[in-house]
Amino acid sequence: MTTTGGALKAVEARLWDAADGLRANSGLRASEYSTPVLGLIFLRYADQRFGEAEHKFALADAGRNSTRPISKEEYQAEGVLFLPPEARFGALLALPEGANLGAAINEAMRAIERENDELRDVLPKTYGRLDNATLVTLLKNFAAIATDAATDLEGDAFG
Repeated sequence: MTTTGGALKAVEARLWDAADGLRANSGLRASEYSTPVLGLIFLRYADQRFGEAEHKFALADAGRNSTRPISKEEYQAEGVLFLPPEARFGALLALPEGANLGAAINEAMRAIERENDELRDVLPKTYGRLDNATLVTLLKNFAAIATDAATDLEGDAFG
């Protein structure tokens, strides 16, 4: 287990890796990196929070021997954005090679906006500008944050 300082350095290193990848492969100017990076960090953070709430609900239901579906309102009551299946970070990572990842991420952002009115027309939907290889690299980069750093940080690791 790393220390909190080491975990922060790991997150920082992943952000620099993302910037380096965008600089080398995207055609974006440095001032344009923030939109795709922050959008994917948002998606990863929302997915982590959703997964934690999902696990909490599953434990509570197991104690009551229940298998009822959890409603969108129950997630929102816990302060968690509701994520439909197509907006889950893991679903994007699991897309087959050759899938249009930019379109899938744009649709994930639209799906989140449809389910969470407070985000309507706020999330970035410009991922079609990036090629699949760059998006795969970004997704894999941010997928690892939760496993190698966020669990060692206190509070809001992604924020």
